[in-house]
Amino acid sequence: MVATNVKAETMSLMDKRSALEAEMNAIIARLSQPGAPGVSGGLVDSEGFPRSDIDIPVVRAERHRLAELRNDHKEITEKINQNIQILHSARLESNDDGSETQTSSTTDTVALMTSQNVLMRHSPNSMDVDVLISRPFAMVDEIADASPAVEDGLQLGDQILKFGDVEAGDNLLQRLSSEAQSNMGRAVPVVIVRQGIVINLTVTPRSWQGRGLLGCHFRIL
Repeated sequence: MVATNVKAETMSLMDKRSALEAEMNAIIARLSQPGAPGVSGGLVDSEGFPRSDIDIPVVRAERHRLAELRNDHKEITEKINQNIQILHSARLESNDDGSETQTSSTTDTVALMTSQNVLMRHSPNSMDVDVLISRPFAMVDEIADASPAVEDGLQLGDQILKFGDVEAGDNLLQRLSSEAQSNMGRAVPVVIVRQGIVINLTVTPRSWQGRGLLGCHFRIL
C-alpha cells in the first residue's frame, strides 16, 4: 500500500514538473527571441538609459515568474528523487522464506521513471534492473541561431545530465568551458533530458561567426 501511494504521488509530481518545464521553456523562448534580452541580458542601453526596444516591465515580470518556476521545479525534482529511492528500496521485498519478489506498483514506477530523468542498466549477474538516480546539473537557457550547439542538436531548455566528462560537482561552469576548449574540433558525448526523455547527442565545439565554441549558455541548476 505504501509503495502504491508513493507511486501515485510520484506520477502526480511528474505531471506537475512537466507542466512547470513547459511554462519555463515558453518563457525562455519568449525572452530569447531576436532582439529580446534573454533571461539575464541587460535592460539598459550603452548610456545607462532603459532600453526603448523592449517592454521592460514585461521582461521583469517574465524573469520573476521564471525564477519562481525554477524554485518550484527544484523542490518537486528533489521530492521525486526521494520517492524514487523509496520505491527502489521497496522494489525488492523479502518473503518469509528469504526469496525476493518485485511488486507491480514499484515495477511500473521504475519503468515510468526511465522515460524521465533516470538512467537504467542491467546487473551483470542477474536480470534485475539497477536504477541510477541522475539529476540534470545544467540547462540550456540561451542559444544562438546557426551556432554549433544548434547544428549539433541542442535546443533551448535542454537539461544536461552529462557533458563529456562533466556530470556534477563544483565549479561546473568552469569545467564545462574547459571541457569544450580541450575538445575543440572533437565530438563530445552529451546526455540530456528533453521533455522528460533522456537523449544522447554529440556536440563538437568549434569556431564560428558568433561568440564561444558552442554558441549557447548553460545555467547551473
